[in-house]
Amino acid sequence: MKTAGRVAAWAVGSLLVLVTLATLWVGLRGVMAYNHLERIHKDGSAAAAAVASNPASATQELALLASDAEAAHKLTSDPVWRLAERCPWIGPQLAAFGTVAAASDELLRGSLLPLATAAQSTSMDSLKPVDGRIDSSSIATLVGPAEAAAKSAQGSAAAVENIDPTPLIGRVGNAVRQAQELFTQTSSALDALSRTAKLLPAMLGQNGPRDYLLLVQNNAEWRSLGGITGTTILLRTDAGAVSLVDTRSATSLSRGITDPLVQLPEDVQAIYQSRPARYFHNLTQIPDFTFDGPLARAMYLARTGKDVAGVIAVDPVVLSYLLRAIGPVTVADGQQLNSENAVQLLLNQVYERYSSPAAQDAFFSGATGAVFQALLQGRGSTTGMLTALARATEEHRVLMWAADPNEQAILAGTLLAGELPATDEQTARFGVYLNDGTGSKMSYYVKPDVSLGWDHCEAARFESARQLTLTLALTNDAPLDAQTSLPPYVTGNGVYGVAPGSAAVVTNLFLPQDYQLVSATASDGSAYEEGSFEDRRVLTFGANLSPQSSTSITIVVRATTSATEAEAIVTPTADESLNPVVKGSCNYASAATLK
Repeated sequence: MKTAGRVAAWAVGSLLVLVTLATLWVGLRGVMAYNHLERIHKDGSAAAAAVASNPASATQELALLASDAEAAHKLTSDPVWRLAERCPWIGPQLAAFGTVAAASDELLRGSLLPLATAAQSTSMDSLKPVDGRIDSSSIATLVGPAEAAAKSAQGSAAAVENIDPTPLIGRVGNAVRQAQELFTQTSSALDALSRTAKLLPAMLGQNGPRDYLLLVQNNAEWRSLGGITGTTILLRTDAGAVSLVDTRSATSLSRGITDPLVQLPEDVQAIYQSRPARYFHNLTQIPDFTFDGPLARAMYLARTGKDVAGVIAVDPVVLSYLLRAIGPVTVADGQQLNSENAVQLLLNQVYERYSSPAAQDAFFSGATGAVFQALLQGRGSTTGMLTALARATEEHRVLMWAADPNEQAILAGTLLAGELPATDEQTARFGVYLNDGTGSKMSYYVKPDVSLGWDHCEAARFESARQLTLTLALTNDAPLDAQTSLPPYVTGNGVYGVAPGSAAVVTNLFLPQDYQLVSATASDGSAYEEGSFEDRRVLTFGANLSPQSSTSITIVVRATTSATEAEAIVTPTADESLNPVVKGSCNYASAATLK
């Protein structure tokens, strides 16, 4: 018995020693790995941005970060660490930490560093126009490396995104959330670079001249994707040379049209009637640019006889972002247009200066042309220009459609494509599309406030019956004396039956796919009309807001789902502080607000 006792004691003692050594081993390696990952977290965003904007400049910094990532991966992938990952409580923390380390190694050594190395002779400054010509040959050499980098980064981002956050605590949970955001952003940037490398040479006329139709939306009079098409510009590219061929107002293009230029599908007409095919102003009323692009091309061809290879849409907020990169420009009347005054001048003050719609259109198109001419002259920094375009794209303010099916396939699935929001296993997505019903420029004064909230939260990937609530509040911030203090052209002057100073808003709410409608109510008691577009259920509400008044709409939907995230894609407004992408998370926050 004494011998057995000694054996048992030795066994227990040996086990305790092994556990203690293993704990010290894992702890020491964890601290070392944490220090490596902390350096990556500190400098990773800047390095990733450098790769997306100017890959050649980032090589040395990336090499250092790659060494940190490799070291962190090795420290968190040995047999002892893997065994510890199976332990209760601490195991999920170690597993998450190890996944982030492995993904960081793959992202840096398998994606970013090879791309930067391949781009040693490439500079994004080569994309800066010189005498109206852009040399795209350098970016064309990045097609293969950028595509490989984007694919590798996508895998790394997916690995981190798939970490179950439920058992994670404290610093580990926060670190994983930060890593998910960083990896997603980096993957998106590399995907955009890959697609740009494929598209840009052909778009710039590498294989012969091309014409593109540029639609400039006016957010002072809402349409689903931004605003009415105030101006159309015909751009021509030829062997890198870019020129402005023709500028026309939507009013002149729409004049004399009595019947739709294109036959719209029945489901579209049920919601929007035939207006998008009769008035150029309404081209973006349908909130799907894969539909609007071909429609714009067909209508422009019918009115001008000119065919285009693609259609691009921007708004004055995009112009203000670009002006931060290129500096102020002077417009026809001698006024300086800069990043601070562009939106207010183009979307509001112009109507105080000019009472004639023709003069307003001329000023609008002249100012837009001046900004693009400054771009073609090569003013400002390439990095600043790319940063401006990236922000505008994330806010759904830059949209693009290509007539070539192969090129459109490259755009598909990106923010540039302007597709309807799609619900997936992780995220339920609404579309909140606002249209002016006043026949005026009163949308400039209306503020949308959108929030999202789940009724309860379950563990990630756990399927259960959940309800999701969307609330939209609309406030008319126009002064109380708007009827007399604002120009008649801004108020609409009661021409379409809306009292001057009031703002009529038509809201089309696209519900998440496969979610059931529980309730839909408006604070003013108004009813809604119901329709469908593709596979989306659409609720249409009307509201008439007098100055300094508000109204709200509340939508509740339900599904048996494992989704823990929610998004609402909202019509971009004239206010750059209002993000058109509203998020709500079941895991970490109950609501997100457009404020």
